[in-house]
Amino acid sequence: MLTTSSTRYKALFVFLISTFFTSGCETKRITYATIEENYLKVYEVHEDNDIPANYVAKAVFDNKINSTGWSFLELHTADTYDDDKQAFAAGFLEGALTQELIWMHWQNTMADMCAGRKVACLKIKLFVDRNRKWVKSMISSKANSDPYWYQVKLYLRQLEGLADGYNKVVKNKKEILSKYYIMAFNLQGDLEDLFAMEGFGKTVGDGHCSALIKIIPDGSDLYVSQVTWTGYESMLRIQKKYSLKYSKLPGSKEKLQGHTMSFSSYPGVLQSGDDFYTLSSGMVSLETTIGNTNKDLWQYVNSHGQVMEFIRTMVANRLADSGESWSDIFSRYNSGTYNNQWMVVDYKKFKPGTKAKPNIKPGLLWVLEQIPGTIVMQDMTELLQSQTYWPSYNLPYFPKIFNMSGTSDMVEEFGDWFDYNKHPRALIFKRDHVNVNNMDDMLALMRYNDFKHDPLARCDCQPPYSAENAISARNDLNFKNGTYPFPALNHRSHGATDAKITNIKLARNFQFLAVSGPTFNESRGLPPFQWSESDFNSIPHNGHPDLWQFKPLTHRWDWE
Repeated sequence: MLTTSSTRYKALFVFLISTFFTSGCETKRITYATIEENYLKVYEVHEDNDIPANYVAKAVFDNKINSTGWSFLELHTADTYDDDKQAFAAGFLEGALTQELIWMHWQNTMADMCAGRKVACLKIKLFVDRNRKWVKSMISSKANSDPYWYQVKLYLRQLEGLADGYNKVVKNKKEILSKYYIMAFNLQGDLEDLFAMEGFGKTVGDGHCSALIKIIPDGSDLYVSQVTWTGYESMLRIQKKYSLKYSKLPGSKEKLQGHTMSFSSYPGVLQSGDDFYTLSSGMVSLETTIGNTNKDLWQYVNSHGQVMEFIRTMVANRLADSGESWSDIFSRYNSGTYNNQWMVVDYKKFKPGTKAKPNIKPGLLWVLEQIPGTIVMQDMTELLQSQTYWPSYNLPYFPKIFNMSGTSDMVEEFGDWFDYNKHPRALIFKRDHVNVNNMDDMLALMRYNDFKHDPLARCDCQPPYSAENAISARNDLNFKNGTYPFPALNHRSHGATDAKITNIKLARNFQFLAVSGPTFNESRGLPPFQWSESDFNSIPHNGHPDLWQFKPLTHRWDWE
């Protein structure tokens, strides 16, 4: 049993009676938390029927990283407790249960984030601190009457619980992480742009995700998929399901539209980060990064009057009941950081039909693109219906965003690779989406990489192709001594680290087909990624399997 007291309960000394957290082999744990005399008490149980009726939060954590490439966390709260207690307990349980993964993921991805850029790190910390103070002032004045700020408050309360839960079970004091560091985990997408503001720009042409929304030819289903592109050090993954019974406002009986969601995620992160969410509102939200290369726009990023992207995403997920309302909520207080093309698919607007007559209503697909100072959003259902697919591959669709973000300048400098209609992934999606008739076809397309043989993977390079030019990149397979016109096409520890697909049936159950690790196809010259055989083996990868050769799976959650 683990006992703690939040400052919101009693300002008493926090102490550890005993710990139920152990390291080592894969294991599944069921835990619950109760509030007793203003203490949060956490217990481990072995059967569901051991969970008491008065729990404030309960969780199942199932670590199967070595056998599947994923761990799984399912977290529920009870509306018999007020929202503040639910939020803190939810965060606390997650922080305590996943402490070892959080520490390993920190070592792999964040421990050296200030190396060679300490001055920039200090400036960013001051920026984040000022922004946090402004956000807290808005919470103080508006949270009791404005659902937006009330949900911001609860999100930060959950984050506070995460930090406390993590630090209460740490055995080695050197592994204690400050609340700012826990915040930094969740800020990773925003941090990329905050560093860019300080002159530490991203790799030219760096890809971050492929996505596809596809009406299958017989009109019977709609597939939504995303592939994460990032550095291989980040492959310590958790699939999560949150069912948080918050009210829309303090004391209100009205519950959230997005009270329950499942998503691909990472240790220490309360949102997806990829991003890919199935929501109880009947929607799926996802994005690919478009970035910003126009330095003149950074003037619109301010510490006051703006909310960081990772918070705005979760608030929109919780409050919205349509693609339009999601876009509107997300647009408020635009931070201009972690600039993405967002897609929101509303399955309430789709019913299985036939090829001749698919049952589609306006509002099925909303697309939003964000850059500093500007957001463009539009219902793109008509285009989705006419061409039967919507692709996304890190380039802006809307001309205004394309030009303002500096992408048009990249076309002039580097050519068609930065052109929305001529980019290799644009052409591959256009060519191959017609072959998608079932989930297996969709997975094959989203894991597709045939860079040595596909003419669309060719470039002005030596050798004349790049493993970046695919739906699922494998930059580690590019030649070390090759020559490439810009850094994104180079040999580097970067590529597609997963694939996720949902459809109308799976989304109803907060499920998605998923596979973890870089794509592989030995018959086409793509061996499975293996750290011990890689020249990137010196990159931190604590807790990772050595060989990434996992099968796709659809996780079944324990609780309704």
